[in-house]
Amino acid sequence: MAEYKVIVEKDYLVFAAGHFITYSGECETLHGHNYRARVEVEGELDESSFVWDFVSLKRLMRRVVDDLDHRMLLPLHNPELRLLEEGDSVEVLYKDRRYVFPKSDVVLLPIANTTAELLAHHLAGRVKEELQRAGAARLSAVVVEVEESFGQSAWCRERMRD
Repeated sequence: MAEYKVIVEKDYLVFAAGHFITYSGECETLHGHNYRARVEVEGELDESSFVWDFVSLKRLMRRVVDDLDHRMLLPLHNPELRLLEEGDSVEVLYKDRRYVFPKSDVVLLPIANTTAELLAHHLAGRVKEELQRAGAARLSAVVVEVEESFGQSAWCRERMRD
């Protein structure tokens, strides 16, 4: 039996964003990346012999990455950070460090850390939700890869029926 997938990896599926991660009781310094994203959609062919239409998949992925572009990425579920939203700002506390960002420059993500792995998981979840809303009953999986620098990437595969 044949298996099918489509892949979208375009030069415009990029986002420049600031972040830092915590690990083993440490916290990286604030820095950023010019991230690249790639998406794969697996599934059965439709009546037109498509897994999914390239044009709509490109548009969907562009919307998803554009939401992160030129923003500070902050994890909502990191037990080592305290995030306080007050007025037009977001304050982040880690031990003796304190950051204050304009709220309009921040994306609060429902993840534990802003690692490439969890960014890929977040993006895969967003793509999966949008595909399901668009009637993707014949799709079996979505894969998103996030490259944070050349030759250094992480990916996440989400089953569509889970």
